[in-house]
Amino acid sequence: MEALNPVQGYREMLRERPRRWLVTGSAGFIGSHLVEALLRLGQTVVSVDNFATGHRANLDQVSALVGSEAWGRHSFVEADITDARACRDVCNAVDIVLHQAALGSVPRSIEQPLLTHAANATGFINLLDAARLSRVERFVYAASSSTYGDDPRLPKREPAIGRPLSPYAVTKYVNELYADVYARCYGMKTIGLRYFNVFGARQDPAGAYAAVIPRWVSEILSARRCVINGDGETTRDFCYIANVVQANLLAATSGNPGAVNQVYNVAFGEAITLNELHGLIAAAIASKRPGISIERPVHGDVRAGDVRHSLADIDKARQLLGYSPTHSVRSGLLEAVSWYVETFRPAVA
Repeated sequence: MEALNPVQGYREMLRERPRRWLVTGSAGFIGSHLVEALLRLGQTVVSVDNFATGHRANLDQVSALVGSEAWGRHSFVEADITDARACRDVCNAVDIVLHQAALGSVPRSIEQPLLTHAANATGFINLLDAARLSRVERFVYAASSSTYGDDPRLPKREPAIGRPLSPYAVTKYVNELYADVYARCYGMKTIGLRYFNVFGARQDPAGAYAAVIPRWVSEILSARRCVINGDGETTRDFCYIANVVQANLLAATSGNPGAVNQVYNVAFGEAITLNELHGLIAAAIASKRPGISIERPVHGDVRAGDVRHSLADIDKARQLLGYSPTHSVRSGLLEAVSWYVETFRPAVA
């Protein structure tokens, strides 16, 4: 049976009371999907991006997908969240903030810690304080599974974290600390979503810091050999973008008083090895491009700052938010690979 589009489940929820939303990082992978979902739900959206990692093409795709009437309820601001004044301006008169803007990538943070701190820590408190001054109803933000650091216990449960392994992980933990303090000191309602390896359409396959799934898809379609860091037995809990959209909408609209001022794992709840992942991607591509020649992967060095194993316990999100992921890594890959094949169409040798 085809998985339920999460947008369908929220149409009735939001129809009775349309809201004005702010989405940061809207030209990015996750942010653009949130803008699309909200506009399809009849909401009014202000969005902001500085195009450091996002792309105008993502917003262009959203505009084409939702149509002119829905796109007319969207206004875009090109700005940087390290600018406190800009944060105050975009937070003016909005009801709910979905904060996705950040500089991702553990390797980038190791190479550029100050830049990562500015975007992820300074930018975060700029926006959080602007939301406080504007008295927003709820502030939902992208946290990270990197917060679990060197804690070896599996599955990962929200209360038990270890020492961070990268500057990126530090900034994401700082976000959680600030959100908690603002809830205590100012009565704000915040929710942090610890994303586990999100993937899907519009995730950039290019650049030195590209995530593993879009990078491997692009390499296979271009007849290049994929490189697996280490022996390939590292495990990850990959989460399809539709599950992340669902979690954000639930966090933003939940009427459960016990659900706010919490952090939640957002994942599917299944770990697979990188070796298995490569096989699944290869199979998905082969189903779309029959006869394609796929090179065997090669193994490289272990990447600094990476954890060996990652698996989320999503019971807290299920119980308090009603989160119920619709896509496994396998079903999500079929959708994501379809988009990459149709969009990029690289020449195959």
